[in-house]
Amino acid sequence: MLSSNRSHIRNVTAENNLFIRRAIIAFIGVILLVILLFSNLYQIQIKSHDDYQTRANGNRIKLVPIAPNRGLIFDRNGLILAENRPVHSLELVSEQIKNIKQTVDKIGHLIMLTDDDKKRFFKSVKAHRRYKSIVLKNKLTATQVAKISVNLHALPGVSIEARLKRFYPFGSSLTHVVGYVAKITKKELTRINRNNEEAIYAATRDIGKQGVEKYYQRLLHGTPGHQEVEVNNRGRVIRILSYTPPVHGQDLYLNIDVKLQNKAFKMLAGRRGSVVALDPNNGNVLALVTSPSYDPNLFVHGISSKAYKKLLSRDKPLINRATQGAYPPASTVKPLLALAALEKNIISENSIVYDPGWFKLPNVERKFKDHLAWGHGKVDIYRALEKSCNTYFYDVAYRLGIDNISQFMERFGFGEYTGIDIHEEKSAIMPSRGWKQARYGQPWYIGDTISLGIGQSYWTVTPLQLAKSVAALSVNGQSFSPQLLGASQSENGLIQIPAHPLTPIILKNDDNWRIIHRAMRKVNQSIGGTAYKVFKDADYVSAGKTGTAQVVSLSEDTKYEKDKIKERLRDNAIYIGYAPYEKPEIAISVIIENAGHGGSSAAPIARALFDIHLSKIPRPLHSSIVNAKSPTKTKLSSTL
Repeated sequence: MLSSNRSHIRNVTAENNLFIRRAIIAFIGVILLVILLFSNLYQIQIKSHDDYQTRANGNRIKLVPIAPNRGLIFDRNGLILAENRPVHSLELVSEQIKNIKQTVDKIGHLIMLTDDDKKRFFKSVKAHRRYKSIVLKNKLTATQVAKISVNLHALPGVSIEARLKRFYPFGSSLTHVVGYVAKITKKELTRINRNNEEAIYAATRDIGKQGVEKYYQRLLHGTPGHQEVEVNNRGRVIRILSYTPPVHGQDLYLNIDVKLQNKAFKMLAGRRGSVVALDPNNGNVLALVTSPSYDPNLFVHGISSKAYKKLLSRDKPLINRATQGAYPPASTVKPLLALAALEKNIISENSIVYDPGWFKLPNVERKFKDHLAWGHGKVDIYRALEKSCNTYFYDVAYRLGIDNISQFMERFGFGEYTGIDIHEEKSAIMPSRGWKQARYGQPWYIGDTISLGIGQSYWTVTPLQLAKSVAALSVNGQSFSPQLLGASQSENGLIQIPAHPLTPIILKNDDNWRIIHRAMRKVNQSIGGTAYKVFKDADYVSAGKTGTAQVVSLSEDTKYEKDKIKERLRDNAIYIGYAPYEKPEIAISVIIENAGHGGSSAAPIARALFDIHLSKIPRPLHSSIVNAKSPTKTKLSSTL
């Protein structure tokens, strides 16, 4: 019994030692865990503080970009060509509305809502957060704005918002100069990302699509601003932390004179054609008209497919005929052909060619006919240009040859881009031996050269090239890139846009300029001149050249009868000219498709523009800038 009781006696010392060992181990474990905890806290709160602070702010603080106001565009006299007008939209915040469908129905009783408006809105409601504003209807009229505004007290969650959108007050007359803005496409967005310009266009919805709006997009766009806002975990803005205002785009002042532009557009009256007017002393583009045209405002808010299809008509209003239309120059290049022949000593001021009504190559039966069946008899260079004698220039072309013709005409810019400050331009064609071989795989024939003598065959020009060439001719070979932009206005002040001179055209004998000028003056001022009837009563002296370009070739024995030919197969009417004769201030080219004779159809438009410009030569609003650094006008001989 005694030994059994002793076996159940507790060993207190051993138990105490075991407890102490366990307590020490537990304490050490706690200490290690505390050390690990503080180590992690040190890592997070001190060592990696900046990193985690940045991550937290990234979730809490957002930068909201703010689009800048687009710069305005003016003409040379300060008339506004492109402005920003407020456009009102009706917007709803769904979380503030108990019954969205009922609210939409109420609005439908106040203003007209189409099924497309409602369908688009309810689709957006499902895709957007409840606290975000969603557009129900765009482009509210003043009456609609008034009706909604009066009833806003009964429409919680409904608001009218105003945004600035581009507006072009002169509509279709300036479309191909100013261009237009429209929504950024996926293709344009890809280009923006490729050029690392995402920050510039982060808040921008529209971008320049054509004309000056596109070419000077970066100047007009401005610099975006931003506001730093604090948001909650659902993205709702809690408060604004800071605000950096955007810098609006630069205002542009063009060299265009709206009076000239509108007059030319009105006189074309929807006919297919173009008018270009330049200042020959600096290359300023005074007018650049294309007809038919279209209203650029259609594209600003998004054009419907039905409206766009109407623009794809046979008349092609989307094409800028002034810079992209390629036409045979016809007789308007005869002054330059005569100048080339004078330079090569092929003809002189007193050279005579006999015109029996046709021209024949040696040992060839085919006759190249003059426009007068009985001919002009004995013809010198003055009579040849005054009467536009084809036979004289058949002979000139034959004796010059294709190589001399193409090389000389390239000096006046034919077959090349003019350098005008818009992207929409073609180089047209200045043919040569190499060009024909490359294009058609054929050699150059002498018959091709004869046709070049009257501006036909493969030779094509744009109206802008024609105007540029006559401008250079009028001031004895000075040449400039045509320039639309005259000055720009930013927060830093006015920025001068100087003229862009090109390599001048130097002749071996300067007297040859005088001969051509005198001959072109006879076209407008002599009784027998092809444009005399148009300019005979003008109170200034001018010079010019008419042209009538064949659209289709007629057989040798076929007589051209206008009334028996389809309208689109009739001749094009062309005119080039400059005024005043002694000190040119304006040079013009006019091309009207299928309008017949240049003297009766095209020259009157030039006369009207000369009258407007010379009656009181417009002084630009910022003339010291628009004409800055322009070379001094060339003084022609007083004996002209």
